[in-house]
Amino acid sequence: MTVMSAERRARVLRAIVEDYVSTQDPVGSKALVERHKLDVSPATVRNDMAQLEREGLIVQPHASAGRVPTDKGYREFVDHIEELNPLSPAERRAIATVLEGPIDLDSIVDRSVRLLAQLTHQVAVMQYPALSSARVRHVELVELGPSRCLAVLITDEGRVEQRIVDVSPPPGAERAPEREFLDGIARVKHRVNELLDGALVNHVGRQLRGLERTLPAADAELARSVALVLEDIARGSREERVVMAGTANLARAGRDFGESIGPLLEAFEEQVVLLRLLASMADDAQEVSVRIGEENAHRSFATSSVISTGYGSDTDSGARIAVLGPTRMDYPGTIAAVRSVAKYVTDALERRR
Repeated sequence: MTVMSAERRARVLRAIVEDYVSTQDPVGSKALVERHKLDVSPATVRNDMAQLEREGLIVQPHASAGRVPTDKGYREFVDHIEELNPLSPAERRAIATVLEGPIDLDSIVDRSVRLLAQLTHQVAVMQYPALSSARVRHVELVELGPSRCLAVLITDEGRVEQRIVDVSPPPGAERAPEREFLDGIARVKHRVNELLDGALVNHVGRQLRGLERTLPAADAELARSVALVLEDIARGSREERVVMAGTANLARAGRDFGESIGPLLEAFEEQVVLLRLLASMADDAQEVSVRIGEENAHRSFATSSVISTGYGSDTDSGARIAVLGPTRMDYPGTIAAVRSVAKYVTDALERRR
């Protein structure tokens, strides 16, 4: 095989992928020559298509039809993308507008996943950063009544977690007067913030161990109760979750999925399946990871492609953003959109630190 024929076959494969993604119709040799100006005859293109078929890169769905890419063909195409489709100025402005301003983490996640679904016309998935990898920015204690307060933990990523703290006086003891309770809240809050300033949320329990011994005896019960609640917040932070948008786009691509759309929707309901998928993609060496069809370990995604990348400056947070759609996908445009939104999200989170 000459270099020239190999290069031509690569062009033919690229043209088949682009046309099939655009039209969803099997691609014939005559149409390829006309649309892509290959400067060879349809007979030569048919020979190239026959070789690509022998290599498992394309397939003829039925007799007298054109060819369509296989998973292997899409992989060959993706691995040799030379230039991504850049986002338009309007799309870049839309991303910047959606993610600008003083918004909290929940808003960033919600806006980002919806925006990515709109940009790609696919299903967008966004994983929350693990709170345990975040750092404590501030703890607030708010008095709610006699022997009761609200503990609020705020992280450097703008995430806010809160719990009620009930302080039961020792057996036989009376509740502290309101003024004394307010003074105790102020002292405990001050000490807690001294101990937790910049600490990993994962280390909250360790940092607050023995908190009551560093405060006046009158504050001991309040200090113990606050420490337990904050440790409970930190322990609960290990539960990961994802947010999705654009599932209605699956209906528009129903022909691509066929009967497999049911298992796919069921997999969406099991967040643990999506979390495992994203975790496995985090192990890929590429900045943007692409899994195509049968490359996805879970059988529910066997007719799907998933494109994902990490976001945030903390590489240990495990946070990823992804697009899921049929294998017949605009790979250059989708990769560019995923990468751009992830960058804007990272910048938005950095501004909150």
